[in-house]
Amino acid sequence: MAIRFDGQVVIVTGGANGLGREHCLQLARLGAKVVVNDYGGNVEGTGTSGLPAQKVVDEIIAAGGEAIANGADITNMEQVLSMVENTMKAWGRVDILINNAGILRDKSFAKMALEDFEKVVNVHLYGALNCTKAVWDIMRAQTYGRILMTSSASGLFGNFGQSNYGAAKAGVVGLMNVLSIEGAKYNIQVNTLAPTAATRMLDGLLADDVANLMGPELVAPGALYLVSESAPSKTILGAGAGCFSVIRIYETAGHFVKGAALGVDDVADNWELISNIEGQTEMESAFKQTDKFVTLAAKKLGVQLNNGT
Repeated sequence: MAIRFDGQVVIVTGGANGLGREHCLQLARLGAKVVVNDYGGNVEGTGTSGLPAQKVVDEIIAAGGEAIANGADITNMEQVLSMVENTMKAWGRVDILINNAGILRDKSFAKMALEDFEKVVNVHLYGALNCTKAVWDIMRAQTYGRILMTSSASGLFGNFGQSNYGAAKAGVVGLMNVLSIEGAKYNIQVNTLAPTAATRMLDGLLADDVANLMGPELVAPGALYLVSESAPSKTILGAGAGCFSVIRIYETAGHFVKGAALGVDDVADNWELISNIEGQTEMESAFKQTDKFVTLAAKKLGVQLNNGT
């Protein structure tokens, strides 16, 4: 069956340009009613205008779709709540939230002002938090929801000059990890997109032949899959140039060094065994790690645990 979004209501933050615009257009094309949220500022997060979001709305309506523009500043919870309230008044539900809005204020850590660090974290991490919190109870009540965070290779793997951006982009993955667990019984799936595309954030950084391969329209289909009815949960999807990958956080099998009189030299002497990737696994939750370590230690020490292991 072909994936469609008929009758579903979607909020896309940062929906006026680049990836956000493509998310909006493609969702509308497949039947969704779209709230195009955009503050209308520049890449650094200054300035404001309602024209970019309205332009996307006009494009959707001209193609026969349904959409409304919204200029809420996602770092302002009152404005976010008003956006969600207006969405509910217009269409009565919120099925999908795509946390896409973001800004850049790149500098090496030594030269970065704390206000630039704070601003970027506020937009990317707290902006995603505010919007997610505003729709969470609605999705719980309707026992359906699809939430997409937007991360980046900068947060997952690191990139020079982007400590603020990287910290924020790693933060949304942590938020996804917890909310995917808490939302499961309410049929709320929470995923993360880690995209790379030729958008205004990369202006001047890509050669023309490279940029031609990296259109945002080649990323959006991955985002749409992650917010579809058949979406997985707790998944990080890498996307760019029509290519997709799944990014996972693994932990090595672990090695029991010793119990009593454990010292730093013992860790150093056993480092090769500790870091051996053979048998590494993906943890379902934080306590899975605790269970693994306790079980491993008890087995080595000959301790019988109450759970029988």
